[in-house]
Amino acid sequence: MRGRKVGILLIAVLAVVFVAGCAKAPQAELESAKAALESARAAGADRYVPDVFKAAQDSLNAATTEIEAQNSKFAPTRNYKKALPLLDAASRLAAEAEAQVAGKKEEVKAEAQKLAGEAKAALDEAKRLVRRAPRGKEGRAAIEAIQGELNAVEASLAEVPAMIEKEDFANARDRAKAALAKTKSIIEELKQAIAKKS
Repeated sequence: MRGRKVGILLIAVLAVVFVAGCAKAPQAELESAKAALESARAAGADRYVPDVFKAAQDSLNAATTEIEAQNSKFAPTRNYKKALPLLDAASRLAAEAEAQVAGKKEEVKAEAQKLAGEAKAALDEAKRLVRRAPRGKEGRAAIEAIQGELNAVEASLAEVPAMIEKEDFANARDRAKAALAKTKSIIEELKQAIAKKS
C-alpha cells in the first residue's frame, strides 16, 4: 500500500515537472515585435532609416529562427530564453526607427529641394551651351540628340515639386539627383564639343 502511494506520488511529481518543463513560446512578445516592425514600415522607416529598420528586422528574424528551433525540440527541453532578448531588441529598434523617420524625412526633403535647384541651374547652363555648340554636318544631329535628352531631364525634373508635395521625399531626391547627374554629363559633352570647335 505504501509503495503504491509512493508510486502515485512519484508519477504526480514527474507529471508536474513534465508540464512545468514545457516552456511556452513567447507568442505575445513575437506578435508585439511584429506589430512594432509593421508600424515602423508604415511610417516609412524602411526607406528613411533603412539601417535601423534592417537591424530590427534581423533581430526579429533571428528570434523567429530561435523560436522555431525550440519548437522542434522535445517539449520538456524547450527554452526560449535566447529568443526573448532578440524580440525585445526588435521591438526597441523598430520603435527607434519609427521615431527617427520624421527628422529624416525633413532632411531628405531639404536634400531633394537643394538637388532640384542645382539640377535646374545645371539645366539652364546646358541650354546656354547648346546655343554655343558647333552645328556642322555631324554637330546638328548630335545637338538634336542632346536637346532631346535635356527635354527628358527637364520633364523628369518638373515632377519633383509634385513628389515633394505628396511627401514622396526619397523618390523626389532620387529623381533630382539623377537629373543633376545626367545634366552634368551633358554639360561636359557640350564643353568638349565647344573646345574642339575653338
